Amino acid sequence: MTFDRWPQPETLRAAPDYTIGQLQAAMAEGQILTGQAVHCDAALNLHIRLGALSGIMPRGECVAPFLSGAQREIAVLSCVGRGVCCRVTGQRTAPNGDTELLLSRRLAQEEAMDYIEAHAEPGLVIPAQITHLAPFGAFADIGCGIVSLLPIDMISVSRIDHPRERFSVGMDITAVIKAIDNGRISLTHKELLGTWEENAALFSPGETVAGIIRSVESY
Repeated sequence: MTFDRWPQPETLRAAPDYTIGQLQAAMAEGQILTGQAVHCDAALNLHIRLGALSGIMPRGECVAPFLSGAQREIAVLSCVGRGVCCRVTGQRTAPNGDTELLLSRRLAQEEAMDYIEAHAEPGLVIPAQITHLAPFGAFADIGCGIVSLLPIDMISVSRIDHPRERFSVGMDITAVIKAIDNGRISLTHKELLGTWEENAALFSPGETVAGIIRSVESY
């Protein structure tokens, strides 16, 4: 099973240089676009660049409601300087007289979540991007900024002390859906790395190979 139509992680999406015609068509058809979040104002509205036009994403449209209030402000601020998915909901005349698009990341995330909930099943291989590392695991964007957990024991075939031994923030990976529990999706990566036996079969006695020292023990 593959991820041919799976929603892409936000920063894996290229941010095209949209024309005005393309943006108007996207608004009419409800397409999900990617824009560059230029800055966040004091009211926590995101200001987005989409090719030929700029847009504004009101605070209430920045994060889907299935994220908790505690996460919401940090989720908005963390968008600045990177690509975010969005849908065009309208347009208005900005104070300087320019046309400004009205954008919603919430609608894009809700559409992505509906697709994920309808198609996610254990064993499905999907694209993901590492967003955060913690001692207990790595968090990965699995589509439109929706984040899932890769527990530390699901990252590597061999034991590791911290996810940073295998991953770095911003790293593009593929992962396997391990479990789905009350709408929460957990991931695994080690199944894509082969078993001990499969990896050992790549070597033979007498070979000289490069390696990385992971730890030193007294014995």
